Amino acid sequence: MAAQLIDGKLVAKTVRTALTAEVMQLKARGIVPGLAAVLVGENPASVIYVRNKRKACAEVGIVSTQRDLPATASQMELLNVIGELNDDPRINGILVQLPLPKGINPDAITDAISPAKDVDGLHPYNTGRLTRGDSLFVPCTPLGCMELLDHYKLPIEGRRAAIIGRSNLVGKPAALLLMHRHATITVCHSRTQGIDAICREADIIVVAMGKAKFLTANMVKPGAVVIDVGINRLPDGSLAGDVDYGPVAERAGWITPVPGGVGPMTIAMLLSNTVVSAKRAHGLL
Repeated sequence: MAAQLIDGKLVAKTVRTALTAEVMQLKARGIVPGLAAVLVGENPASVIYVRNKRKACAEVGIVSTQRDLPATASQMELLNVIGELNDDPRINGILVQLPLPKGINPDAITDAISPAKDVDGLHPYNTGRLTRGDSLFVPCTPLGCMELLDHYKLPIEGRRAAIIGRSNLVGKPAALLLMHRHATITVCHSRTQGIDAICREADIIVVAMGKAKFLTANMVKPGAVVIDVGINRLPDGSLAGDVDYGPVAERAGWITPVPGGVGPMTIAMLLSNTVVSAKRAHGLL
C-alpha cells in the first residue's frame, strides 16, 4: 500500500492564509511587520531564493526590503549593514542569505544579528535556549517539519525518531524539537554504525543528509513517517531528495515529496517567525 502524501504546498498555503489575516489585524493597529534580506554577491541560486522570499512576504502583507552588497564586500561592511538593521525599528527580521563569499565568516555574521530579529533561529542565544525549549526563534526548516507532522495529526509522543544529519540548520534543532515533544531520538551521521538498523526501528525518519536517494526502502519500517529535507540536482537536471522516493513510498505510511514537501514550509515558517517578532516587539507576546 502506497504511503499517504504529506503535501507541503497545501500546508504552507494554509499557514500563509492565516498569516495574511493576522497581518491585516496588526496593520489595523498600526503594526507593520518588516523583513530585511541581505544579499552579498550575485550567486544565481541566492538571488532566486531571496526573490522568492520577498514575493512570499508581499503575498501575506509583510514589508520586505533588500540590501545588496557586492561579492567584494568586506566582513566589516556586512557587519555595519547588520548593525543598521538591528537599530531600525521598522525591521522585525533580518535574513542574511547564505552562502557568503570567501573571506566572510558566517558565524560572525550570525552572531551579529540581534537575537530578537534572528528569524532564521541561528544566533547562539536562540540555539542555546532551544535546548531548554523556550527559544525566541527556531530554524525555519525543522520548524516546518514539525508543522507538517502537526497538520496531519501524526503522533510524536512516545515514538522513536531517527534524524539523519546533524547540521546546525536542520538535524540538531529537529532532534531537540522532537525530544521536547517526548519522542525518543537517535541522531545519525556519516560516522554512525548500523544506520540501516537504527532507521528500521524508527516511527519517524527525518532525512537531511544532502545525498540523493540515501534512504532506501530496506531502511524503512513499514508504516513509518518519512520527512525528506534534502534537495539534490541529478546529472540529468532533475531534482531528487535524500529519499529514494518511489520504493520508499511503497513501504512508508506517510512521506513528503521533493519538491513540494518541506521546501514550501521553510518559507512559510520564515514569514511566521517575522510576524511573531513584530508582535513581540510591540508587547503582544
